[in-house]
Amino acid sequence: MTEKDFKAEPYQYFSDSGKVTWKAPSNIALVKYWGKLANQIPANPSISFTLDACATSTSVAYQKKEDGKEGFSFDLLFEGKPKEDFKPKIETFFKRIEFYVPFLKDYHFTIETSNSFPHSSGIASSASGMAALSLCLLDVEKQLNPGMNEEFFKKKASFLARLGSGSACRSIEGDLIQWGEHPQIPNSSNLYGIKYPFEVNPVFKNYHDTILLVHKGQKQVSSTVGHDLMHGHPYAQNRFQQAFGNLDKFKSIFAGGDLEEFIKIVESEALTLHAMMMTSMPYFILMKPDTLEIINKIWKYRTDTKVPICFTLDAGANVHVLYPESVKEKAIQFIQDELVVHCEKGHYICDRIGIGAKIIADQ
Repeated sequence: MTEKDFKAEPYQYFSDSGKVTWKAPSNIALVKYWGKLANQIPANPSISFTLDACATSTSVAYQKKEDGKEGFSFDLLFEGKPKEDFKPKIETFFKRIEFYVPFLKDYHFTIETSNSFPHSSGIASSASGMAALSLCLLDVEKQLNPGMNEEFFKKKASFLARLGSGSACRSIEGDLIQWGEHPQIPNSSNLYGIKYPFEVNPVFKNYHDTILLVHKGQKQVSSTVGHDLMHGHPYAQNRFQQAFGNLDKFKSIFAGGDLEEFIKIVESEALTLHAMMMTSMPYFILMKPDTLEIINKIWKYRTDTKVPICFTLDAGANVHVLYPESVKEKAIQFIQDELVVHCEKGHYICDRIGIGAKIIADQ
């Protein structure tokens, strides 16, 4: 599909007002997306586990504008309070997607959003937030044009979410989502995420992710800036080739349930992501001393016990500890005994692989 395929069909109905609510999860990439081209196109393909507990719930109430005012009109409430500093990002998002959802200037929107995780927890909420907002807007469009089928609805929601935050396109469905064109992955696209199309061993269907909150503050370098620093990066092309190659390797790993090889790629990808940050110009480090302490303890524990527990990182200091259902009790005990001490105020979140976003009926 191309961008033109997502242009809205002529609307069959026009509603004066209404309200929709969606809940969308965050996701954690196994093969990382780092570096992008124009229009939120990824420089390399990626694949992620969709999470479950870490999610954003967003309601969009819409009212037909009567004053004839041009432009976008919306109020934004985060956890019940006005969030003015986030409005420019929504304005930019609306400008990017207006061609595809042309009703945006016909209504005044009241956007109410909240996260299941603490706002200052250091967990990126852009993926879940933009996914939830995109689903709400597309739900409105579906009411204006009821002929939209479910498959197209999910693709277009992912397409819109990508224009708000690249990784948000991987938060529409679950449980293993691939994004970015890859010659060996059928139907893969730079425009939206797809469900991983190949065989996946049951061991990966019930994976756990315990998120260790090492640092809850705002990152000193945003992901947007970090992505931009891949332009002209001395190791960028090799990195992009590595991502393609790791996705190739994952095909047999996922099919065969090879946890040892899974761990090698996942941890290598996490460290490569941060290596790109440390070797950009300007260079920066988002890991903290406690991040490294946790990594070393995980390596030692895995060597000593042979328990298949591993880590991955997002673009920050927090550590995602990944492990299969079969070792859940051992992993949790290890985390509580050895790793929680490295978390800010001892805070961590137990999550697991989820099935994707869902609509929430009004109470």
